[in-house]
Amino acid sequence: MTPLSHYLIFSGILFAIGLSGAMIRRNILVVLMSLELMLTAANVALAGFSRAQGLEGVPVYDAQVLALFIMAIAAAEVAVGLALIVAMFRARRGVESTSLNTLKD
Repeated sequence: MTPLSHYLIFSGILFAIGLSGAMIRRNILVVLMSLELMLTAANVALAGFSRAQGLEGVPVYDAQVLALFIMAIAAAEVAVGLALIVAMFRARRGVESTSLNTLKD
């Protein structure tokens, strides 16, 4: 059985990569993908906690069910985010976050 520390280290690395991508990059598509990577890191941590929490060899699936709900919310977030990005591209002919400094234009 894989120890919990391996899940948490992997989750931390994924979250750090996602956070750095969201903070450094200017392209909104890359920022959206970085946010999804951070949600995936949270799901990996939840799955690790779920596996480690089992009593007497009986697994507890509460955290895995929560991870499924997070995936559903992430799918809805992607649908809304991509719709906003398409609308922004049609209005401004670009998807750079630096062009979002005004509300009107």
